[in-house]
Amino acid sequence: MKVSFTTKEYARLLELAFIGQSVVDGRMETDEKRSARYDELLQKIFSLAAAHGCAELVEDDGEMLNPSRALEAGPAAAILDKYVDEAFWSELAERLALRDLRATQGVRPAQGELTEAEIRQLDELSEGYWKEFEKHGVDHVQVLRGGHG
Repeated sequence: MKVSFTTKEYARLLELAFIGQSVVDGRMETDEKRSARYDELLQKIFSLAAAHGCAELVEDDGEMLNPSRALEAGPAAAILDKYVDEAFWSELAERLALRDLRATQGVRPAQGELTEAEIRQLDELSEGYWKEFEKHGVDHVQVLRGGHG
């Protein structure tokens, strides 16, 4: 298969590859934590950067090709920041709502086995947390056990 890209399109492909790599690798910053599943493809994509006029977006550390500072700080950074932020608030609201539902209903099976009424109650609880977080962020969140709060 042969595919051709403009320089602009290839730069966006590199951004997508970087975003994908970041999501797969999570918050890990060491190469040991990288997902081997995608490494070969990622290296192939990065290896074509110079040929597509995007050499400044990739750097070679002598062992492998990696996103450059320019790629890491470019438009993909804002997309990743927004993704992480949304994932954090969504996960926090949903987990607290599920905790509250379980506290009122007693120990229940996994979330996928909730009744329709429980799902509606879970959505209401989650919405309440969303409203709180939109107004106050984590300012009103207290951890009663563990931590240092």
